[in-house]
Amino acid sequence: MFLIIGLIVVLVMVFGGFALSGGSFGIILKALPFELMIIFGGAIGAYISANSTGVISGSLKGIGKVMKGPHWKAEDYRDLLCLLFLLCKTMRTKGVVAIEAHIENPEESKIFQNFPRIVEDHHVVEFICDYIRMLTMNFDDPMQMEDAMTADLEKHHAELHEPQHALQTMADGLPAIGIVAAVLGIVKTMGAIAEPVEVLGGMVGGALVGTFLGIFLSYLMVAPIAGRLGQILNEEGQFMNLIKIVLVSHLQGNPPQISVEIGRRNVPSQHMPGFIELEEAIAELPPDI
Repeated sequence: MFLIIGLIVVLVMVFGGFALSGGSFGIILKALPFELMIIFGGAIGAYISANSTGVISGSLKGIGKVMKGPHWKAEDYRDLLCLLFLLCKTMRTKGVVAIEAHIENPEESKIFQNFPRIVEDHHVVEFICDYIRMLTMNFDDPMQMEDAMTADLEKHHAELHEPQHALQTMADGLPAIGIVAAVLGIVKTMGAIAEPVEVLGGMVGGALVGTFLGIFLSYLMVAPIAGRLGQILNEEGQFMNLIKIVLVSHLQGNPPQISVEIGRRNVPSQHMPGFIELEEAIAELPPDI
């Protein structure tokens, strides 16, 4: 939603300012289809050549993610802390044997089924279950566990950011492609050097539209999308990092209440539940799990 609002503001301010200053849209409209074909078409072609199908697909999904905003909301962070509380409590009070049924079949687990939005995310559930499964295999050194989870998260983070980096690379290249279009326009103008001045002026103006369009698409269209996608991916990465923080705290011997409190303090500020809010949410969890 904010992406659309931002793009509308850009278009109104740039072209509105041009019109109010006495600019004529005639030359721009005449040159726009051809310049857009050269610049944006060339950029897309280069993008396809430079990236795998996975990155291209991720970029399209990323644009959709920018339009919708971050996947995880404040209540999801609270629910994740409650889920981790139940898992840590089960391991602490009933032992690792009691947790095996929950991590082997999370879709049927009474613990996981209390948090349907989290269960819908296969990667989050798999990350939780895999590392708790490692706990049941006596991989219980907090430092080793933290290192393993950090390496896993860094790999996942790098893979998620590949489409964002590709979009940023496209944005960085668009001004240069705009210059290519402008140079072609000047070549065309030089081929018509015998034409009257007013005709040559229109042709030079059309060539300059290429320079304008390359810079416009780069800094006011593609780069903001790439930047916002990076922000969203970083924020969503905190959701996964929260799992690491709580499980490592559990391995360090802290009770479930302390582990989730340490996790709560690491929730992004705009989504962080209050201490009392989290306590009340934990108190409302089903007692018979």
